[in-house]
Amino acid sequence: MKAKKSYGQHFLHREDIAERIAKSLSLLEEYDKIIEIGPGKGMLSKYLIDDWGERLVAIEADADMVEYLEEHYPELKVIHKDFLKVWLNQIFDENETFALIGNFPYNISSQIVFRMLEHRTLIPELVGMFQKEMADRIIAPPGGKDYGVISVLTQAYYKGEYLFTVKKGAFNPPPKVMSAVIRLVRKENQDLGCDPKLFRRVVKQAFSQRRKMLRNTMKVFIPHEILMEDEYFTIRPEKLSVEEFIQLSLKIEQWEKENGTD
Repeated sequence: MKAKKSYGQHFLHREDIAERIAKSLSLLEEYDKIIEIGPGKGMLSKYLIDDWGERLVAIEADADMVEYLEEHYPELKVIHKDFLKVWLNQIFDENETFALIGNFPYNISSQIVFRMLEHRTLIPELVGMFQKEMADRIIAPPGGKDYGVISVLTQAYYKGEYLFTVKKGAFNPPPKVMSAVIRLVRKENQDLGCDPKLFRRVVKQAFSQRRKMLRNTMKVFIPHEILMEDEYFTIRPEKLSVEEFIQLSLKIEQWEKENGTD
């Protein structure tokens, strides 16, 4: 079975790394099922089967990989779907919780994280292999070039932890970049204290021109002349913590309420 570029496939061949990833889930009593995204030839699946058995569900978009898995791992439940398009309520009961795990296809890895955020009430934990650059961005602290939209939106709801780096030679074919495994554990308090939809809009708008001051990007929410009067809006977005983005959203929310624009 050869890797296909169209699916962003790079097959992990290091048994020790596969086992380490499988053992990295930490909230073992917090969910009902496990979803493995993009199992490929099952290198990670076989270790997950040992621990989770029937609670494991693999979602694979490549028909050839599905056939391979069904032949070599008949005990594994495999769903031939694109994770980004599958209706999760067709797989699980309405209130079933699940963890996400996998050696994620790098071409959709950020979209997997955003999908997790959409379904965060059902997903207490994620453990995934990402392109190292993307892993760094997801868990980046404020102030650096890696800090951006995905950092803020993820860290608003999940606590991130960098677990370990994986070298190119651990894959066949080897990717052009280094890889990294991270863990995201959902925070107990999911209430931001502001409108979550507005919060998302504010974060995305702030980073739409990341080198610009907030007075330039926030004028879609508040008139520019008001922004010019407030020193607060001279800050650039990469300097704001998650909590400060929440406060910014509340500031905009309050202005809209007082001026009848909500």
